[in-house]
Amino acid sequence: MGNQRSLAQTLALLFGIAFLGAGILGFIPGVTTNVGDMKFAGNDSPSELLGIFQVSILHNIVHLLFGIAGVALSRTWESARTYLLGSGVIYLVLFVYGLLVGSGNDANFVPVNSADDWLHLGLGVALLGGWYVSRTADEVRSTAPTTP
Repeated sequence: MGNQRSLAQTLALLFGIAFLGAGILGFIPGVTTNVGDMKFAGNDSPSELLGIFQVSILHNIVHLLFGIAGVALSRTWESARTYLLGSGVIYLVLFVYGLLVGSGNDANFVPVNSADDWLHLGLGVALLGGWYVSRTADEVRSTAPTTP
């Protein structure tokens, strides 16, 4: 019998891989602008992932940590659901933080611009949506190929 993976586990793993990818890409010249001038933290980092999303070293590290957490917590249904819920709430808080603090404010230790704000909103909604739709423990699908 093949491995069993719930919807929550699959979503946590996919989000984890995506966050790992974003964290790694945030350090790659060409994918991220001004990598050599990237600040550790603060709102004045000139670096932008894909030329759109403002990033810093700390911002990229946070993406890597969210990625590691997603992959690690995808091992069980309960921990995957906790990851989806917790990460979703955190990203909605980041959306509100970005709106309130704004990219030009000295209190902003995380470089965010309006593109980041909208991405955080989308991620928060997607993560919480994943948590909501995976709410039943019996939503398990086989990852093994089916045989006729």
